Amino acid sequence: MKIAVAGKGGSGKTLVAGSLAFLLTRAGYTTLTIDADSAPNLGFLLGLSAREAGAIVPVSKNEGLIAAKTGTAFPGVYSLNFTVDDVVSKYAVPTPAGPHLLVMGTVTSMGAGCTCPANSMIRALLRHLFVERDEMVVLDMEAGVEHIGRGTAENVDMMLVVSDAHRQSLAIAERILRMAKDAGIPRLALVGNRIMDAGQEQVIRDFAHTRDLAVVGMIPFDATVTRAGIAGDSIETLQNSAAVCAISGILDRIFQDLQTRPLIRDAPGGHA
Repeated sequence: MKIAVAGKGGSGKTLVAGSLAFLLTRAGYTTLTIDADSAPNLGFLLGLSAREAGAIVPVSKNEGLIAAKTGTAFPGVYSLNFTVDDVVSKYAVPTPAGPHLLVMGTVTSMGAGCTCPANSMIRALLRHLFVERDEMVVLDMEAGVEHIGRGTAENVDMMLVVSDAHRQSLAIAERILRMAKDAGIPRLALVGNRIMDAGQEQVIRDFAHTRDLAVVGMIPFDATVTRAGIAGDSIETLQNSAAVCAISGILDRIFQDLQTRPLIRDAPGGHA
């Protein structure tokens, strides 16, 4: 199963992505998390120290790796024929919370110069991770909508778009969902986050209903999440919080949907 988590910056998508990866690992699945945000911070949530997280070079900025994979003997010419099957084993980092973490980084321009080899590398690696590997993969996407146009989430099984009840957050969620639908992602769902009362939940449900969108769950406002962020605590300290319990319910519903309309590959350890 390959899940992409998207949303406006500050929407809580990293909490959702990190919690899903943590819960999948705790359930016995081999799980890889991918941080594709331009300001990666998923490592902190998964328990890495500031020093450990800071030492990770994003794949898109790893000039040695990109040159080794795409370089040729001709200046300005790069190869499109390369393998990426060794990248995870060499560059994914184990985390205290359980999942392995691969910091992808982003390619800000599709055009000129050294960006082209980096972009080719990212596309090939993402296709390998989503199509050719069997473990669970959770992708924490770049905030906003531009990444959809770059094809970052092609070949995922499902995209969750996280939003609170604010109009701007919902407007960006709508754009992401529309672009993801156009890109052919087979399952799309909205996740309400930081829900403080029934009125906020209804705003999100009304928004989804008028646009024929599925709502896979509501995550309540949880002060323990805020306190953990200030303290720099990992997801393990939040596993019994109201927010993570709600995300666990969302994961259960995802599995129920996949059992009804199967897309999942055979999972390690006999899970399905």
